[in-house]
Amino acid sequence: MTRHLSPAITLTASAAIVGLALSACGSSSLSSPGTSGAPTAAQTKDAALVATLPAKIKTAGKIIVGVDTSYPPSEFLAADGKTAEGFDVDLFDAVAQKFGVTVEWQTSNFSTIILGVKSGKYDLGVSSFTINPDRKKQADMVSYYTAGTQWIVPKGNPKKVDINNACGLNVGVQKGTVQIDDLTARSKKCTDAGKQPINPIVEELQVKVNADVVSGKADAMAADSPVALYAVKQTSGAVEVVGKSYDSAPYGYVLPKGETAFAGAIVTALKALDASGDYKKVLSKWGVESGAINSFAVNP
Repeated sequence: MTRHLSPAITLTASAAIVGLALSACGSSSLSSPGTSGAPTAAQTKDAALVATLPAKIKTAGKIIVGVDTSYPPSEFLAADGKTAEGFDVDLFDAVAQKFGVTVEWQTSNFSTIILGVKSGKYDLGVSSFTINPDRKKQADMVSYYTAGTQWIVPKGNPKKVDINNACGLNVGVQKGTVQIDDLTARSKKCTDAGKQPINPIVEELQVKVNADVVSGKADAMAADSPVALYAVKQTSGAVEVVGKSYDSAPYGYVLPKGETAFAGAIVTALKALDASGDYKKVLSKWGVESGAINSFAVNP
């Protein structure tokens, strides 16, 4: 990128956006301080749901979940640098309470979580996984939210980025996300038309992708809509939205193939949280209620 933010803005905004994973105080509980909105009430254990727990989870009394804690406001680390929080964390903690178990959140690289579920390292993966055919071939998935892809650019859009004509631009994206496929398809259209390809700047962590946009390393970034909008908010306008969100699709919890009874019970738990109003309270707490759904399902 040839035009950068001023040094003062770059340093301030970069510190803010890289620090998203460390910026909020509290824990993975629904009453964590430092977040907006009223906490959700504790959930009552449901004996019928408990009966569906896989033996390993029932014996341990906890669900081990793989999570990429670099994706605010979905999942990120609190100020202590080790506690997972975010709307994904709060919501699945509430689901687990319905089963009478706790959650052990284990930070992992996003691109390795499904493999970890398949190998038995994790009982589940909860990390804003968009449900798509490729992922459903590897795991069972339970829908609980919906999000699209949103692009953001440095304030003022100095490169005049048009998401439908991004040929030749440097575009930030997180490794293993659906946005990789999106950029690949868009780049092919560029080269088919005799134009320069899109240059994807791929980072392991989403917060690094965000920082690349602020610093000018990337001309733009493509990410899930709640993540992109949160980045705009947290940098106090150092970055801004460009274009509209598109390709909305459900997020899904990742379970090992064949755990259909447990997956169906998670759907039941989500429906109960929706009926009680607690589902919407969690989303409202993090300002992401626009992605709420009521059609929870296994492998939709």
